[in-house]
Amino acid sequence: MHDAGAAGGTLLEVRGVSKRFGAAEVLKSLSLQIAGGEFLTLLGESGSGKTTLLRLIAGFEQPSSGEIWMDGERLDTQAAHRRRVNTVFQHYALFPHLNVRDNVAYGLRVTNTPKNEIAGRVDEALRMVKMSEFADARPSRLSGGQQQRVALARALVNRPKLLLLDEPLSALDANLRKEMQSELKSLQREVGVTFLFVTHDQEEAMALSDRIALLRNGALEQIASPREIYARPATAYAAQFIGQTNLLSATVRDGAAGCGVLSWPTAAPDGAALYSLRPEAIQLATDSANVPPAARFHGTIRQQIYGGSTELLEIDCGGGQLLRARIPACEPLNGVFEFMFSIEDPIRVSESLETS
Repeated sequence: MHDAGAAGGTLLEVRGVSKRFGAAEVLKSLSLQIAGGEFLTLLGESGSGKTTLLRLIAGFEQPSSGEIWMDGERLDTQAAHRRRVNTVFQHYALFPHLNVRDNVAYGLRVTNTPKNEIAGRVDEALRMVKMSEFADARPSRLSGGQQQRVALARALVNRPKLLLLDEPLSALDANLRKEMQSELKSLQREVGVTFLFVTHDQEEAMALSDRIALLRNGALEQIASPREIYARPATAYAAQFIGQTNLLSATVRDGAAGCGVLSWPTAAPDGAALYSLRPEAIQLATDSANVPPAARFHGTIRQQIYGGSTELLEIDCGGGQLLRARIPACEPLNGVFEFMFSIEDPIRVSESLETS
């Protein structure tokens, strides 16, 4: 299943692509590269441009400006059926009157693949998605997860260089969705096909991706690995969209940042600065000598939400300042406590892309 361009070099390149529908600019001069064998997720809220970008790559829409290249060839000028790109949609659109084998074979038959090739390729695709034993079953006899696998097999049988997945797990219930996330990640590693995955679910993006491209209003907010985008968000929007955070509007003066009752040393220049402080960075204070340099503050616990292994605390620091902290599960807490966070934990972020 491996192909030219699937060895880690750049497979797909989006160069300054814009897309307008009438007066609305849905994509704004967007550029990104996808490496061969990569699992890249387009993440963003509804209307951010994720599905539009997928449709441009698939050939269902044409860019208003810019270019799309794949494996050194211009892609956006090719007809959709000539592109070595396949799409798995949110609704699997399996043919109810055909069994699993014939559903998977359909795409090969309409492209006039030699008959003596079809059976072997269908068997290979069904084996990849662990659906060989269901080859003779009708889609109505399959669970949602099994239908998902058949849809993947139907795409993989065409031996695409790039597989586009448009929210393919959103129709599944929560438990099955988690299970399919794990299977999808394993499958992608096994078959070595490059995946471009669309979702609005940040937990799903974090679990599956090699890199996340966060879109906002048709522009690329940040592109990085899940760990990097969580630990080092570039903007306030990225910090808030990926997980929870406390945004701190601080004033820096003489090497110290101050925000309400909080104060910590910083190398930032004097003036206004915005910081992201993750809830799990805040912990109950300890007097242990092994603690790294920390900022300490007092606050009153207003709310405590039990989350199994953790507790989410809402802390009132006075003067209208509320912070959220995530600590290991413990007994119910009431009253005033001392809290602390490492001076390395507040991450400076930009207000928006324009100021980054």
